[in-house]
Amino acid sequence: MPLEPYACSNCGHWQRYFTVPPDCPVCSDVRNDLPEDGWDFVTPAALAPRLAFHWREAIPGVWEFWSTPRFGLDSHGWLLTYPDGNVAFECAPFYDATQLAQIERLGGLRVLAASHPHGYGALWQLQEHFAPEVLIQKDDLRWTKAMRVTRPYDSEFEIRPGLTLHHTGGHYEGHAILYDSERRAVFAGDALKIDFNDRGAASGLSCHKAYHKAIPLSPAEAKRYRGIFAKLDFDSVFTPFEYATGVDTAHALALLDSVIERPSTRPIRLER
Repeated sequence: MPLEPYACSNCGHWQRYFTVPPDCPVCSDVRNDLPEDGWDFVTPAALAPRLAFHWREAIPGVWEFWSTPRFGLDSHGWLLTYPDGNVAFECAPFYDATQLAQIERLGGLRVLAASHPHGYGALWQLQEHFAPEVLIQKDDLRWTKAMRVTRPYDSEFEIRPGLTLHHTGGHYEGHAILYDSERRAVFAGDALKIDFNDRGAASGLSCHKAYHKAIPLSPAEAKRYRGIFAKLDFDSVFTPFEYATGVDTAHALALLDSVIERPSTRPIRLER
């Protein structure tokens, strides 16, 4: 019996199952909320007509892919373009033919990675279409049944010169971030959360073990984050849901120092 892909309407997590799945492992985990109205799973054929599909160049050489209206956790996908092969980090909830064609025009996809399950989106779909190498930190393999991980890694993995994955743990056991030294950008997964003011400017920065439940990182987890971020020189932050320029290394370290001193999920104000 063929295994079909099903997406959870509550969080967007995809899994392959021989019938409608009995539950969603991501929603059942403490780091996400259960759906108040019960489980609802959709197939690609049912989901595609419900969405409009978008892309734009966020900063030079970094393309953003997303859909509207919101589906699941509303993850966005990032495509980093290079002459020797493009790299995708995180994925949109689903991709239509126009988005796949745009990725083809930009040069296709050589490597595909993600920070943790909240950023997977339709990673399986890009794997099926482009057959890239798929990199996931080994401690998060339990969440990857919708795709095939071709290269699990340990603490760090250099994809190409200046582009490196770093295992942070914390939010998820296998949580990882991607650092792009050329663009001075960190693709932070859920290690950092950006708040915006009414003018659309970044105004606050926070971190968390479980966002919905407001569970903070432990001091040891925050220290591990700090040790990694302290080595990275950046002034742009991309998450699975937003991005901001002008959020830099000093902001991240100030946040983590405050969490180490007193664990909290409250955002710190970004000083300009």
